Amino acid sequence: MKSLTELYRIGLGPSSSHTMGPRFAAQAFRAVLPAATARVRVTLYGSLAATGRGHLTDLAVSAPFAPLPVDLVWAPERELPRHPNALQFESLDDAGALLATRVVYSVGGGALLDEDGQADGGEDVYPYAGMDEILARGERDGLLLWQLAGEHEGPAIWPALERVWDAMRRAIARGLNAEGKLPGDLKLMRKACAYHARAQSLAGHFGQTALLFAYALAVSEENAAGGEVVTAPTCGACGVLPAVLHFLQQQSQLSDEKICRALASAGMIGNLIKRNASISGAEVGCQGEVGTACAMAAAAAAQLLGGSLRQIEYAAEMGLEHHLGLTCDPIGGYVQIPCIERNAIAAVRAVDCAAYALLSDGAHIVSFDEVVRTMAETGRDMKAGYRETAQGGLAKIHLSRLKGARSVPGMGS
Repeated sequence: MKSLTELYRIGLGPSSSHTMGPRFAAQAFRAVLPAATARVRVTLYGSLAATGRGHLTDLAVSAPFAPLPVDLVWAPERELPRHPNALQFESLDDAGALLATRVVYSVGGGALLDEDGQADGGEDVYPYAGMDEILARGERDGLLLWQLAGEHEGPAIWPALERVWDAMRRAIARGLNAEGKLPGDLKLMRKACAYHARAQSLAGHFGQTALLFAYALAVSEENAAGGEVVTAPTCGACGVLPAVLHFLQQQSQLSDEKICRALASAGMIGNLIKRNASISGAEVGCQGEVGTACAMAAAAAAQLLGGSLRQIEYAAEMGLEHHLGLTCDPIGGYVQIPCIERNAIAAVRAVDCAAYALLSDGAHIVSFDEVVRTMAETGRDMKAGYRETAQGGLAKIHLSRLKGARSVPGMGS
């Protein structure tokens, strides 16, 4: 597994795989453009093309080449072999002759693969193949997940996680203060500010739930607006973990140091899923995005509430298990419906998973590693329409309803 700094990436939304990753790829190609380049051609394949406009992929891959003209080719019907999110960059001279070309895969969370399948992000820093190995090591030496992270990452990981936490808090603050419509044809109104205001007048369970909703909505709405967020593990699922951490910090007056430790533990969970399954909605559906985010947040919450290593693992297992089969079906290709609500619901579910695990002794039948393998198999079995193509699920039903409404006499075309 690679460093947690490769999982937690600070950048602009609305999508780590469709916006952030392609932007990184474009910047890398821009750095090696031949001097004779007169224009650039970018071909988007598969899911990148199917939902690219709603995800602002066209802007992400064009902006780094300014002032050079960029020709965009959309090929949603064609997939390249390594991943559904593929793009090809071509450098052309004045006569249209090809000078240089590069194929890149955006595999989730802003991470990239090259044409040969080599991942960015440097060498692996963790020797573990799965959670079972981590549990064995942790129980043998009396170490929690965050302590193992510190051992393998070194002291530099803590200031890095402080920067991550600062970025998460900034996103919450901006989102709670912002009002009005989100960009795009859906004309979806922001809700975080209103939910937070209403939470102040609610007591007990309803008040706490409302606060969790508000924090998750704040970050997810910032992401949908193209604001700065942290991949946790992706932009589409970026609201879950910050909401849970901010909520618990406020409720229990926790130090930033403890929050950073929880971020380290959550990152270990995300890294395991990224290694042994996928965090890409285009590859495995939303179970790999919001499901992973819920597992990460559940583990973090269990740790902050005093859980043992086994209880933390149990909370993470439940967080992922109860999102198995969740499709990625963004209406109109925007990271808005159902994405924003899913972040809010998953934040509450993460706290519930932690509470459930803490009431137990940590023993359970299905292991975390088993549910990760199950998620990977479930994702492979999904039809392509349910994996971030906006061709199935809610996206398909909503489009059908709109077409039906337009066909009614008296309705506009």
